[in-house]
Amino acid sequence: MKPILILSALLSLLASAKPPNIIFILADDQSWNGTSAPMIQGNHSSKNPMFHTPNLERLASQGITFSQAYAAHCKCECSRASIQMGRTTTTLNASDKMARNWSAPVTDSIVNILKKANPAYRAAHLGKWQWFHTPASMGYDVSDGITMNEDGDSTDLLDPKLSFSITRRAKEFMATQVKEDHPFYLQLSYYAVHPTAQALATTLTKYQNTGGGGRGDRAVVAAMTEDLDTCIGDILKKIDDLQIADNTIVIYTSDNGGRTGILQGGKTDLHEGGIRVPLIVRIPGIKGGVFSNEPVISYDLIATVLDFASSDFALPTGIEGGSWKSVLLNNGVGKVKRPVDRFVWHQATEVERPHSAIRKGDFKLIYFWDTRSAELFDLTDDLSEAHNLVSEKPDLAVKLQKELKDHIRAGLGEQAFGALERGEFPQNRGGKDGRKRAKP
Repeated sequence: MKPILILSALLSLLASAKPPNIIFILADDQSWNGTSAPMIQGNHSSKNPMFHTPNLERLASQGITFSQAYAAHCKCECSRASIQMGRTTTTLNASDKMARNWSAPVTDSIVNILKKANPAYRAAHLGKWQWFHTPASMGYDVSDGITMNEDGDSTDLLDPKLSFSITRRAKEFMATQVKEDHPFYLQLSYYAVHPTAQALATTLTKYQNTGGGGRGDRAVVAAMTEDLDTCIGDILKKIDDLQIADNTIVIYTSDNGGRTGILQGGKTDLHEGGIRVPLIVRIPGIKGGVFSNEPVISYDLIATVLDFASSDFALPTGIEGGSWKSVLLNNGVGKVKRPVDRFVWHQATEVERPHSAIRKGDFKLIYFWDTRSAELFDLTDDLSEAHNLVSEKPDLAVKLQKELKDHIRAGLGEQAFGALERGEFPQNRGGKDGRKRAKP
């Protein structure tokens, strides 16, 4: 990247001498190629031609798309806990949605830390939450409280999945903070595109009449995706109307992946389909339409937000994520520095085969606890995880397997780890498909 572009980005961020506003938009269950914005430059299979998301395309044209972005878990609740706390789900002891004994206090949540760094910040969380800790305990001034999947199933035909009312309240929150001269952190946790699919009748008719989204449920999903995109466009317009675009960071991603037609697996699965997600970041002053191939993960959010909001503030011990700031300011090029350079996932409930995974460098190993077997992939040239390298690289497989197990033992404790080793797995807690859960 030319020095003048780096200087432009830095000057844009510093010009107002104010800490930036941060808007974090979290879709629900959106697959890696679940929009019309490609995740890999020039790769048509990394987008969905049946969906119409012009506002996300515009956001990508103004920001950086991360081609190798990961969710912290392949299920909603665990992923969302990891985002709030900046730790892997195993280190947090939240790899099961029924977990109650987290290993880190809520005072270490992203908003609580942000407010310690700068008490002027105000924060809101609107939409899906799910965990037993309340948004208020994690520092949010405004929230919908503890909400579950079913809370997003709207009875208002003009507000499917509550997407439009969430957006309306978000705009009101933004306007209030600008008026009162407070920097703000806003997390929009949309219920879309999680089942049950809902969409505006006018949007659905367009897909049914043209066939662009297919028939039946597929048309509804396509229409729901476009409705979500419309809401994102409304948020972007409000940023412009409030004249805060030069001091506002926008981050868009999904809590977990889904079926893609190109990646192996889907939700609840630690193959790429279940954990690779869309990620687009727009910050003031950077060159848009850029793609970054640097692997990043959603529990990096705390380190990234704090680096932009208060770069000299020390993060609490135990935070495992790293900041994307240097990559974002360098045209998508560079390395994210983390306390430990690896990604780890663990999925032992609501799945036929309990398994864990580790990615280190370009290699990813998946370990199956029932058969004590592993799969090893080089993701540089095997995006679909079709070629198992365990027999070709046995030493690497053994090394990664040990590192993976050591991490899980340290996070979950000897008792839980011993049960895994003995093949004693938690019984299908919370329903087979992961969609049924009583409120705590």
